[in-house]
Amino acid sequence: MFLSLKNNAIFVADSHFNEKNQEFLIFLENIKSKKIETSQLFLMGDMFDFLSCESKYFILKNKQAINLLNELSKTIEIVYLEGNHDYNLQKLFSNIKVIKREKQPFKVKYEDKTISLSHGDNFINWHYDLYCTIIRNKLFLTIMNFIDFNYIISKKIENALLQKSICHKMTNYKTLVEKRVKNYDSDIIIEGHYHQGETFIIDDKKYINIPSLCCSNTYTQLNNLEFTNKNM
Repeated sequence: MFLSLKNNAIFVADSHFNEKNQEFLIFLENIKSKKIETSQLFLMGDMFDFLSCESKYFILKNKQAINLLNELSKTIEIVYLEGNHDYNLQKLFSNIKVIKREKQPFKVKYEDKTISLSHGDNFINWHYDLYCTIIRNKLFLTIMNFIDFNYIISKKIENALLQKSICHKMTNYKTLVEKRVKNYDSDIIIEGHYHQGETFIIDDKKYINIPSLCCSNTYTQLNNLEFTNKNM
């Protein structure tokens, strides 16, 4: 049984929330204040620059956004598709439907259309799949957390992430999309991950890439089968 999309559903992706990129917190506060209105919110992955339930340092650093998400989940339906920067999240968000990478694409329905949702880092190759399995392993993360004295490891990871440049246009993006679409059997495909915010019609399928919130201050909202990018 597919989840049904509501007519004012919002999709937001790749905010990479950290001390430098604060757009996600502003976005959530705008929902709380009703400046942005929706009854259904889809978080398309990499909402946090790094977060897992095993990582004490990053839970502390992201506590305000975590608490606000949990507060909003009491009044609106939230679906969180884990990305490559945020995973093993269910313990942090008890009232949010968390979709792990291996369960993506996650299929939903809207009127007579089937829609596949993915963060976008699937269907790559077995080497990347193995890497994803290792970094999500709870024993591995628990051990790393145990040896993270004074958060030395976590702070090095944080500093490296803060220095990354993640906003850029891909010159061959449509070619990549043409390959990715072959992995889907839905009428509409919605992904994040690539930070491009572009839409294509390929093989009678509509492909939508949700723009990066931290790169464009933009989210996407559904209304009468139209997916419209909106500024915060």
